[in-house]
Amino acid sequence: MDETETRCGFFTVIGAPNAGKSTLINRMVGEKVSIVSPKVQTTRTKVLGIMIKGESQIVFIDTPGIFTPKESERLGRAMVQAAWKGIGEGDAVALIVDSEKGIGRDTRAIIAKLNKQERSAILILNKVDLVRPDMLLSLVDELNKLGDFTEIFMVSALTGDGIAELVDYFAAQSRPGPWMFPEDQVSDMPMRLLAAEVVREKLFLQLHQELPYALTVETVNWEEFKNGEVKIDAEIIVERENQKGIVLGKQGRRIKSVGEAARIELTKAFDRKVHLFLRVKARPGWTNRAAHYRAIGLDFPV
Repeated sequence: MDETETRCGFFTVIGAPNAGKSTLINRMVGEKVSIVSPKVQTTRTKVLGIMIKGESQIVFIDTPGIFTPKESERLGRAMVQAAWKGIGEGDAVALIVDSEKGIGRDTRAIIAKLNKQERSAILILNKVDLVRPDMLLSLVDELNKLGDFTEIFMVSALTGDGIAELVDYFAAQSRPGPWMFPEDQVSDMPMRLLAAEVVREKLFLQLHQELPYALTVETVNWEEFKNGEVKIDAEIIVERENQKGIVLGKQGRRIKSVGEAARIELTKAFDRKVHLFLRVKARPGWTNRAAHYRAIGLDFPV
């Protein structure tokens, strides 16, 4: 395609934890680029979701949920720092709000900071299928009084309602210029990190409230064979010895189930046979070690 005909736009998607950012981006891109779970603060680092709409290449910057971490929560501070850093990398900012939950403390704080930075935003009300129309109108009115929004969209990332119109808008807002990524690329996430993130998602989905907050997954070995198959060794890292049993489950059944679910998804994602081996390790104070932050794509906050 001739460069003079193409367009490209970068849009940073922000919001409070569990507002549905990753679900929305996965829906728009049409493939899974960010992990999703009911547990808050699933996304830990910014991830690019890339799609093509006509002549436009649209790049979504998925960011960690923005909240107010305690000074002692180094991991939380790193995640929020990554989110605000992502805002500066986009051509425009899209704020997603969970319309069922309404305007919580975290959303108010985000809008206040955007106002302080004199930034306008695209407002996306998510989960509108769960809210009465009159309540939605009231919510929009209140949000308009709080912040400066250039456009307002009402969508359901889960059902797909309103998504086509939203994608059309992003395509139209993209700037004339060359595409920045290959046509078939949907994410910037390295395969090693994707493997670790898929394992972490399966842990979230199976452990629910039992899951230790300070848990991470690292790919420690990646071996490709001549027949195209790949062997992946990943470590599930917790902070305390007594947390290992939670992850392993009775007679190791839980980690076996997690591994099987992750292997099936990775086989599909990589389009090749995957041999996945998981180990659980306790590393006290890993959230205070810079090397672990680099491994999961975060800056180490001082």
